[in-house]
Amino acid sequence: MFDNLSEKLGGILDRLTGRGALSEADVDAAMREIRRALLEADVALEVVRSFTERVREQAVGATVVKSVKPGQMVVKIVHDELVATLGSDVQALDLNTVPPVPIMMVGLQGSGKTTTTAKLARRLTERDKRKVLMASLDVYRPAAMEQLAVLGRDLGIDTLPIVAGQQPAQIARRAIEAAKLGGYDVVMLDTAGRTTLDEAMMTEAAEIKAVANPHEVLLVADSLTGQDAVNLARAFDTQVGLTGIALTRIDGDGRGGAALSMRAVTGKPIKLMGTGEKTDALEDFHPSRIAGRILGMGDVVSLVEKAAATLDAEKAAAVAEKMRKGKFDLVDMRDQLLQMSKMGGIGGLMGLMPGIAKMKNQIAAAGIDDKILNRQIAIIDSMTREERKNPDILKASRKKRIAAGCGLKVEDVNKLLKMHRNMADMMKAVGRGKGGPMAGLAKAMGFGGGLPSAEEIKAMQEKVQGGELPELPKELPSSLRGGLPNIPGLTGMSGKPTLPGLGGFPFGKKK
Repeated sequence: MFDNLSEKLGGILDRLTGRGALSEADVDAAMREIRRALLEADVALEVVRSFTERVREQAVGATVVKSVKPGQMVVKIVHDELVATLGSDVQALDLNTVPPVPIMMVGLQGSGKTTTTAKLARRLTERDKRKVLMASLDVYRPAAMEQLAVLGRDLGIDTLPIVAGQQPAQIARRAIEAAKLGGYDVVMLDTAGRTTLDEAMMTEAAEIKAVANPHEVLLVADSLTGQDAVNLARAFDTQVGLTGIALTRIDGDGRGGAALSMRAVTGKPIKLMGTGEKTDALEDFHPSRIAGRILGMGDVVSLVEKAAATLDAEKAAAVAEKMRKGKFDLVDMRDQLLQMSKMGGIGGLMGLMPGIAKMKNQIAAAGIDDKILNRQIAIIDSMTREERKNPDILKASRKKRIAAGCGLKVEDVNKLLKMHRNMADMMKAVGRGKGGPMAGLAKAMGFGGGLPSAEEIKAMQEKVQGGELPELPKELPSSLRGGLPNIPGLTGMSGKPTLPGLGGFPFGKKK
């Protein structure tokens, strides 16, 4: 969602970081461009003014003048102000009260309230081990209640039985009573919306709040809303009293202005963000990580967290043991490809890696997408068990059979085998390595020593944001010392970072 804003701010700050010293005129010119970029991203005018004024005050000071790299200092100031605008600290849902804890979801029609209700219920059930009851209070939209019932049935989460003819406030009272009798920890109230703000909707929301006395009132807002997001948030906060905001369609092509504006204007924290259509696509909102993504710094912490959430501990331990023995066959490689898919695929992972935002046009031109992973897995699936365990036996006739089995060419099979050899070399280096990024990568993926500590993750993030890149370990084979750890399929881009062993994905173009 933040791609356009990220591209513009990145270009402006890149021009500053190339300067040996900055004058006041340089900073003023940059602030004008930043103001324009934020306005084009649909950030509210009052937020843009206060943001640029704060940055300018800090940038035109002794700190920058005395700095060795004043341009880098300006980048840090912009980053810190973005964090402050988005909300300095992560604020999670507050469930610290006597159960059942009522959570009221409000917002306009079409903003994604029902889906977000189901996503949050799933998260509370699976991650937090809470017993959740969902209740639809939308008596106006056709099949709204049935939609929540279907989602509940699919997820195995209880929903309040539908009783025809009841009004929203009556349903809310019945939901609270049912939750108390059923021993539920959380009761989620999915309220009705309208296409626009109107008095009837606000009055109804106030009635529901009076009956249910919700501990959390979350405004579900579409991040494509743009400038009107400010009016929406203000109206709901005045009439109902919000405790937080849940942004939906973060994965869409919105300009990002809603996220920057709503928090700054209302003072209410953005607590959650919907990152996709599936019911597991809901994440906590981390201001510092989002600021890092906007400025193209990547998000190393989220990358490690995704690895932790999707990691199969037993498989990781088995691969760790193989690495220590210097073995890495095609079965292990298939597991790694599946792991990448679970973590969000190539696109999802690249969005979290530092420096990738500036290469997105080249990546798009190279035709890199998640079909690459599926094709590689298909090649391995077309092999016999013996061939996967011992790739050296794959001669011409076997390769021809495998290519025919997966509907690809023999050269694609050869490229996959070459990639496997490179990965095997990398894994040997990881198994021997005492430190450096390869050992860090092994820890992040759970291959020896577990996940990095919070301090290690923070230090890694600070190094990346400061433009520092760690040294490669001495044990790494010379063939793999080409730079940073080569994003799959990004070979051929001169001067770009490469993840060892993952260069040369066998499919450069979409088919």
